Amino acid sequence: MPLNVPAGSHLLFQGDSLTDSGRDRGRDPGGGPERADANASLGHGYVYLVAARAAARAPGHRWRFTNRGVSGDGIADLAARWRTDTLEQTPDLLSVLVGVNDARRVVEGDCWDIDADRFREAYDELLARTRRALPATRLLLCEPFCLPAGRDPDFDAALAAQVQTRQKAVADLAAAHRAELVRLQPVFDEALRRAPAAHWSHDGVHPTPAGHQLLADAWVSAVAAGPHAR
Repeated sequence: MPLNVPAGSHLLFQGDSLTDSGRDRGRDPGGGPERADANASLGHGYVYLVAARAAARAPGHRWRFTNRGVSGDGIADLAARWRTDTLEQTPDLLSVLVGVNDARRVVEGDCWDIDADRFREAYDELLARTRRALPATRLLLCEPFCLPAGRDPDFDAALAAQVQTRQKAVADLAAAHRAELVRLQPVFDEALRRAPAAHWSHDGVHPTPAGHQLLADAWVSAVAAGPHAR
């Protein structure tokens, strides 16, 4: 399935550890900028899989893929680096996957947590800033998701409830900001009918290689369907 993205486009992926996936930051020993390895800079997750598949199937399109995910980030962390890591990158297509860390921190009772309402407000502001600065950029919002880890059923249920509130927020924000919504929870729910959760995720949050392939396939399908009219 080919991407429905113009040749020469810059595709930027933002998010947390699911997007980061151990990417190479490309820094020299002195801390200055250095060209990162083209493969390692994409990480070893769904971003790498998307880029590899797209470039192999359409080698003449010369797409540029950039991964700016940062492990551990919640929506407030994303906001703190949004100007330099997103707006100044001037992407033609921007994909964002964030929310599970915010949900997890509420369940774990961290003092730096952010509830569902503040998550929605902060995300809404990021998208408004993006529309003002980059009005022609195509936006894709990926819904956060989780699977039962199995070690603590009460924790799994509480996390799922918190993630669901953020899924609703992401869906509402996609509609409000004329962005495309990439549904991920149904993809993983269906996958549980074929194999146990541990096959798709190490801990209910971070995908295994098979889980990253599911995520990449869902992303490609959503992008191939084409942008909504604005």
